[in-house]
Amino acid sequence: MSSFRIAVFASGSGSNFQAIFDHINQQKLDIHIELLVCDRPGAKVIERAEKAGIPVFAFCPKDYPSREGYEQEIVNKLQEKQINLIVLAGYMRLVTDTLVKSYYGKMINIHPSLLPSFTGLDAIGQAFEYGVKVTGVTVHFVDNGMDTGPIIKQEPVNIHETDTIEELEQNIHKVEHRIYPEVIDWIAGGRVKLEGRKVRLTPKK
Repeated sequence: MSSFRIAVFASGSGSNFQAIFDHINQQKLDIHIELLVCDRPGAKVIERAEKAGIPVFAFCPKDYPSREGYEQEIVNKLQEKQINLIVLAGYMRLVTDTLVKSYYGKMINIHPSLLPSFTGLDAIGQAFEYGVKVTGVTVHFVDNGMDTGPIIKQEPVNIHETDTIEELEQNIHKVEHRIYPEVIDWIAGGRVKLEGRKVRLTPKK
């Protein structure tokens, strides 16, 4: 049986990328990160990928006439590597139909709130400023909207009265780093079934 092949998209430091890579290695899973896609050539995540021996496609969006232009090049590279799943891990760009149509049901994202609350940028800050008592983390399939795809897994994170924004960020990231690799493992194992907007998790074989 051939290994499950994933591509990770990231724009920043790559802490989720590292958590995924470490989980795969520690658990000796038959999952391989075949490509890192990054829209910021100077991002720290590239250094992490190169250290891990993972191929990198780094690009400057302004070098292309449109989003569709660079996404078509990305799709070509994904097809070359026979990617089974795209994992958005801090990728700070909206994706277009070019990617969504090619990989719907095979592209996931992690968002630092309990969707549908606090979509878009700075979801942690939004929740903190709003004064909610509970926020959390959501892993979802990607569709054409902003953080609107079918939800695979959610986990709540309490906000205590004494928490600072930095402490809340740390608590959110701890959950992200634990549950994102878990969901990837589920999908690789064929346990995640997408039925319309509903996502069903089948028992482990």
